[in-house]
Amino acid sequence: MGLIGGMARTAVVAGTATAVSNRVSRRQANRWAAKDQQQYEAQAYEQQQAYDQQQAYAPQPQQVYAAPPPQPAAPAQDDMITQLQKLGDLKAAGVLTEEEFAAQKAKILGS
Repeated sequence: MGLIGGMARTAVVAGTATAVSNRVSRRQANRWAAKDQQQYEAQAYEQQQAYDQQQAYAPQPQQVYAAPPPQPAAPAQDDMITQLQKLGDLKAAGVLTEEEFAAQKAKILGS
C-alpha cells in the first residue's frame, strides 16, 4: 500500500468520523429540543391551570345595564299651532288659495 492508498484510507476514515459526529450532534440537538418543548408545554399547561383556578375563585363583576335611550319627542302641539297660524296668515294675505291652504293644513294635521 503506497502513499496514495494511505491517504485515501485516511480520507475515508476522517469522512466517516465527521459524518458520524455530525449525526450524533444532530440527534442530541433534536433530543434537547424535544425536551425543551415538553418543558415549555408543561409550563404553559400549569400556567393555564393556575389562571383557570384564579378565575374560578375571583369575584365576578356586577353586570351594569345602561338606561334605555330617551324616546324621540313627539311633535309639539305648540309647533303645530304655530305652523297653522303662519298658514292662516299666508291665506289672509292672499298668498295661498283656499285649495292650497286646505292641502297644507291636512299635511300639518297628518290627515
